[in-house]
Amino acid sequence: MIEQNDIIIRSWEQLCEEVYHDSWKPEMGRYRSDYAFRGLSDLNYELKNSFLRNCGEKPELEYHLLRNFRKYSINSDPRLTRTFWRALVLAQHHGLPTRLIDWTYSPFIAMHFATANTERYDTDGVIWKVDFVKVNQLVPSPLSNGLAEEKCNAFTVEMLEKIVSLGDFDRLFTDNQVLFFEPPSLDERIVNQFALFSVMNNPTAILDEWLIQHPDLYRRIIIPKELKLEVRDKLDQANITERVLFPGLDGLAKWLKRHYKPVS
Repeated sequence: MIEQNDIIIRSWEQLCEEVYHDSWKPEMGRYRSDYAFRGLSDLNYELKNSFLRNCGEKPELEYHLLRNFRKYSINSDPRLTRTFWRALVLAQHHGLPTRLIDWTYSPFIAMHFATANTERYDTDGVIWKVDFVKVNQLVPSPLSNGLAEEKCNAFTVEMLEKIVSLGDFDRLFTDNQVLFFEPPSLDERIVNQFALFSVMNNPTAILDEWLIQHPDLYRRIIIPKELKLEVRDKLDQANITERVLFPGLDGLAKWLKRHYKPVS
């Protein structure tokens, strides 16, 4: 369904203009976007985290998932799971259902994820564009104080590690809230995807519902199905592909599988 904050793209040129809309910073004399991007192959997909999709309305299961992940991840570097924040990032990175949602600083990587699924070329795609700077300014102190002290716009894991448990994190807020933070550089995939995570203080909250209550913080860029193939081909030419975003043989195979699939 088309909403008030939706922009329907009619050309590649308009798409490129739209993702960089409002990125000019006159005080700096530079283009510096305050937006995080998330590309989805289907316009109707919700911004549900993987924990909610997997476990439903059972928030009590989150603790046990993460506890057992930390317990049995014996082959990983113990420094990667020494705090629950690091364990949460590592778990998300390896496919465990968590309350985190993947975002990127790069609008072109978001375009990739909106167009990579060839089974969805009969469906309009979407790029969510969220002003993470304004979102993070809404968090209560002492969290907000950390951003001011560090003179940055996104949280880091190091800044969040003062909060020692998910329960403590949830109790900082009186209502549903979201913040954006940068993961540590676990491997090339996180680095190449220019990754950013959102996290809410409720594992079963749906980010769409929160954003709708804050319409000044987001836009949705709709990529019509008729335009997807053109966008996809131009991204391939620009080397925004699985081969780069998923370094290794798995990413290479995914790229080749899609690249040589005949258009139906």
